[in-house]
Amino acid sequence: MKVTRIAYSARLNPGKYAALVEQARRLGRVRSEVWQRYGSINGVGAGLRDRQVRDRWLADGTHTRFGVLANAWKETVRDAMADMAANLAAAKVQVRRAISRRTNDPAERRRMFTALKADQWAGDPFLSRQMRKHWKRGHNRTHDQIVVRADKYHTAVDGRGRLWLAIPGLEPRKMVRVPLSTTVAPTGTLRLILRGGRVEVHYQIDAAQMRSSQRPCGAATVGVDKGYTEALTDSDGQPHGEQLGDLLTRESDRLKERNRRRAKLRSIANNAALRGDHAKAHRIKANNLGTIKRDRQAARHRARVRTEIFTAVHEVVDKAATVIAEDLTKRFTGRKQLPKNINRRLAGWTKGVTAEALKNVSERRGSGLVHVNAAYTSQTCHRCGAFGRRSGDRFHCTWCGVVWQADVNAAINILQRAGDPDIALHTPHHKVKQILQDRTDRHRTRLPVQDSSPATAGRRANYPNRSTTSNK
Repeated sequence: MKVTRIAYSARLNPGKYAALVEQARRLGRVRSEVWQRYGSINGVGAGLRDRQVRDRWLADGTHTRFGVLANAWKETVRDAMADMAANLAAAKVQVRRAISRRTNDPAERRRMFTALKADQWAGDPFLSRQMRKHWKRGHNRTHDQIVVRADKYHTAVDGRGRLWLAIPGLEPRKMVRVPLSTTVAPTGTLRLILRGGRVEVHYQIDAAQMRSSQRPCGAATVGVDKGYTEALTDSDGQPHGEQLGDLLTRESDRLKERNRRRAKLRSIANNAALRGDHAKAHRIKANNLGTIKRDRQAARHRARVRTEIFTAVHEVVDKAATVIAEDLTKRFTGRKQLPKNINRRLAGWTKGVTAEALKNVSERRGSGLVHVNAAYTSQTCHRCGAFGRRSGDRFHCTWCGVVWQADVNAAINILQRAGDPDIALHTPHHKVKQILQDRTDRHRTRLPVQDSSPATAGRRANYPNRSTTSNK
């Protein structure tokens, strides 16, 4: 397994940075050409490979239009074709879910899965309709990246201990030397991303070399529920990543105030431009409405959030040989209208980072990750299976009269869902609800009528609103 590491440039000469920006701009034109010509069914959908594209461009002279070295545009073509293949694979995931919802016939499912895998879906009306729905034609918006092959750069350490990275420029045999802020030399294929006057050098290393990969996993089987105030809550009742909610809330409130101030300044600049005072409008936009500081603050926030989430997942894997979790790559649609402030905070909810962390850490440390269908796990009682009422971090079971911690209750339901023979990963939510309701009805018919017991009736009369609080 590979993981990505990032090295940053240190005090880079503005002239060198400008040369790299020009090279990235020209390579962006290469990406745009690839997406324009081959980003549809006749491209990767027809099985076209990057070497075939390169041969075509060499034959018809397309490569001469970009003004970059041969290795640079060839690596860019390979990278763009890989992006398109990933885009196609993501669309197929959605189509597989649609197939699972469409039919329960194993033979029909197998036929459609096979046709989808072999890219022979054009002749099937359902598959063709679903592919055109989920596989949208893409457009390139990347004009700040340079991909460098492993044998086309070299590193050196100067007399003061600084590490320098030399990469090809726009002219043959003329290298651009970039000082790095690290002493660890990057290896393999490099991806240079230019942001705010700084170069980010992305490269991959073997995960087995990382210190965290040497930590053994636990021996238990644990279910986990994703939350907002904490990253994860396990089925043993232990929260992990308890600072996540504070991080997201503070960042949301900071963005709300900052955007309010920026909107006021933008209004002042626009009014100044309308009055003809273009100098004032330019000063405000140049000194107060820039994006460099904003982007760096956002990057620092993302790094803190990732650290909190990955630390939480490591804590879970420390105790678990098997982690049962919901599929966080699925979309969540809600019908309830929420206030703007809550919507703003939930917009920063990092379920994608959590899904990445669970997959990454589990693979590196040898723990099993099992995805289950999490429909209604936060709305049913894990003890009796009845639907209840959630209020904040409390879940009230209306049948057995117990108040559970909501996230712990959901985590236990997720753990139990792993062995459920009736609810598969892609079972539609309305079918899941019907299954759970049928089970509750059958469970209730086996129980005595609650009001028939004199002791129960007397206790309810004395404590009409009482419920038991559990710490489980």
